Amino acid sequence: MKRLFLASALLALTPLAMADTTVELHKATQDGVGDSVGTVTFKDTDYGLLATPDISGLPGFGMHGFHLHTNPSCDPATSDGEVTPAGAAGGHFDPEGTGTHAGPYMEDSHLGDMPLLVANDDGQISTPVLAPRLKESDLAGHAVILHEGGDTYSEPPHLGGGGGRWACGVIKDNS
Repeated sequence: MKRLFLASALLALTPLAMADTTVELHKATQDGVGDSVGTVTFKDTDYGLLATPDISGLPGFGMHGFHLHTNPSCDPATSDGEVTPAGAAGGHFDPEGTGTHAGPYMEDSHLGDMPLLVANDDGQISTPVLAPRLKESDLAGHAVILHEGGDTYSEPPHLGGGGGRWACGVIKDNS
């Protein structure tokens, strides 16, 4: 009887452990965290991390760089007298120290490099993308950034072509 009870209790808790991670994104401004622009839901799959965006308010059709950043903050940061919206999020998540921004499909690249998100003519993003090297367990304690423009997955000074940080969301550490 005890075994049956324990097995039932474990089965009841299993869905909680497998819950998706949903992050609310806010407009990144020089004054701080702005209004909500939507969410991104992350879920582990057999092929990598599936990111399903529900974002609106972009200026229209176009590609947007999308990255997992090192720090769990969307606050602005000042460097050399210049204010960077969501600059406190730091650089791309790169736990292996590759120092290379080569995209989500290259092994020797920032782990935080994710596939581009594409806005439709109405400035909405809803098409899921797959980040093959990431897992949901990599997300906690970091921030996700959506950039103003696309991403060529090249090194600075061109920031991969992504432009400024348009939106940011903090992924809480649930441990």
